[in-house]
Amino acid sequence: MSSNSHPAPREVIVHGKSRGFAQEITLGPHRLSADEPTELGGTDTGPNPYDLLLSALGACTSMTISMYARRKRWPLEDVTVTLRHEKIYPVDCEHCETREGRIDRVERDVKLHGNLDDEQRARLLDIANKCPVHRSLKAEIDVLTRLV
Repeated sequence: MSSNSHPAPREVIVHGKSRGFAQEITLGPHRLSADEPTELGGTDTGPNPYDLLLSALGACTSMTISMYARRKRWPLEDVTVTLRHEKIYPVDCEHCETREGRIDRVERDVKLHGNLDDEQRARLLDIANKCPVHRSLKAEIDVLTRLV
């Protein structure tokens, strides 16, 4: 495998019973759970789907920033990414094109630890917006659904 090639995408399998919201998620050797909080009718045995989505964005952001800093040999020690999700009305978003219904807003706070100068910090914040999950979320996504 060349350094530019990527492994084949791994299947994610999600299984749930028709009663309740609890889900079992299998990703190769990994096992996760998903659920809804009790106040929404779940049993809170795992994060909700939006929490998992934010986790993917946060992990990708941190990994991308760290990889860039390593390549540049910058003194980044660690990264903390804090995320929040909410549904908002488009009138509350100055830069959004959508003007009807509600839209998703994700707030992402990036904390960089290390002896970095202001230019390095600014560049790493810019790199946060280049993580692959961020790009996927901002791009058009084609989801093909089939009954099997």
